[in-house]
Amino acid sequence: MKKIGILGAGTWGSAIAKVLCEIGNAVTVWSPIQDEVDTLNSTHLHKNLPGVKIPEGVSYTTDIKLTCEGMDYIFFVVPSVFMRSTAEKVKPYVSAAQTLVIASKGIEDSTLMTLTDVVKDVLSDGDRSKFNDIVAFSGPAHAEEVAGGMPTTIVSACKRMKKAEDVEILFRNSCVRVYTNPDVYGVEICGAIKNIIALACGISSGLGFGDNTRAALITRGIAEITRLGMAMGCAEQTFAGLAGTGDIVVTSTSMHSRNNRAGCLIGKGYTPEEAIKAVGMVVEGVNALPAAIKLAKKYNVEMPIVSSVNMIISEGIKPKEVLAKLMGRGYKSELNKSDIDVAFESIVMKNRKKSGMTRVITYGSFDLLHYGHINLLRRAKALGDYLIVALSTDEFSEVQKNKKCYFNYEQRKVLLESLRFVDLVIPEESWEQKKSDMKEFRIDTFVMGDDWEGKFDYLENENVDVIYLPRTPEISTEKIKKAIAE
Repeated sequence: MKKIGILGAGTWGSAIAKVLCEIGNAVTVWSPIQDEVDTLNSTHLHKNLPGVKIPEGVSYTTDIKLTCEGMDYIFFVVPSVFMRSTAEKVKPYVSAAQTLVIASKGIEDSTLMTLTDVVKDVLSDGDRSKFNDIVAFSGPAHAEEVAGGMPTTIVSACKRMKKAEDVEILFRNSCVRVYTNPDVYGVEICGAIKNIIALACGISSGLGFGDNTRAALITRGIAEITRLGMAMGCAEQTFAGLAGTGDIVVTSTSMHSRNNRAGCLIGKGYTPEEAIKAVGMVVEGVNALPAAIKLAKKYNVEMPIVSSVNMIISEGIKPKEVLAKLMGRGYKSELNKSDIDVAFESIVMKNRKKSGMTRVITYGSFDLLHYGHINLLRRAKALGDYLIVALSTDEFSEVQKNKKCYFNYEQRKVLLESLRFVDLVIPEESWEQKKSDMKEFRIDTFVMGDDWEGKFDYLENENVDVIYLPRTPEISTEKIKKAIAE
């Protein structure tokens, strides 16, 4: 049995408390409001969780010391705007030995800190190493459904994976299945910005638009969040996972979502203030807007949906006017990849082996190493696990290839060995050695640029996949040498 402190007696805090108590933990929930605490302790019913009985083992209190001191886990489940002040309150009663979990979503407007960093900033007193392992807890989890015992998945994110795994273990044997992720900021950016996209979807519904519009907003909203996260150094895969795609779908399609409901009312003509009052609970998408706009500007990332919601919420522009501007933006391709990258990914899908170490080999002079070479080597390495480069010797280049290299063999070899894509460099001394190389190095895949297409198909008889990758058209060693000469 673990001792759990939960800061925040809202629907999400109470849902977490119910789940953790039901699987045998001792749970104490803090609220600063005495009337709320008295009602919850006497009835064990939450006004915003109809039909849900909270176990009598869950105790509610206004004593924040009692909720924190000596606890194994402390969950912060307060609105984002109160995260810093709550961290100040608990500061005397927590230690780095405890597992601190941020189960709220948002970004602090004044500092642009994510909520784990806000808590860390308050508790660490300048020594960031003291509270360096705070967990972000986020994903597609409506409190109403979790409290009702419905199967739910969520993400526990921490740079120190042991802490993330501790939270995953804590929820075992409950209705909540937890996945771990080391990309804390990615998970937090998803959790904050998706609420703004949910506002947009709600506004769309309020205007009378249907599934097509909602699907467009969700899909392009994910693209916006991913662009921002990538610019901030987050992992791309996070945005396609539960904290990203999963959470944005849930928040943008369900009337459990406060953001979706508030947006729907705004679309019907309510002011933002009237919509928030009607929802009766915190609408985090509105709180996240100022920080999202600042982050987009700071990282020079285009976020047209977020900007459109900001026009409606902060500038008072009518939703239909904003929609006209959004739909009239300049036209563009859905893909930001080049034709070469698309062709390469197609080759990877067709030729990647399913098991074992795949060995790849390519040949060339690689003189005046440039980004065209890098592109080729990067793609070659992606086709397998181990990349061998057969580098043309000076004699072979001059006598058989009729070209004079600017750098000698040893210099070119050092340059290639410094690349993370290249595992081994061997000398290429003749045209004929390719067959023997396939056997000696147990090669699975032979790779060359597509200007050699068809020339080495005979190697398929050696039980080797032969692949010709597209060259980077605007660059070559010969072009560089010509430009230098001119």
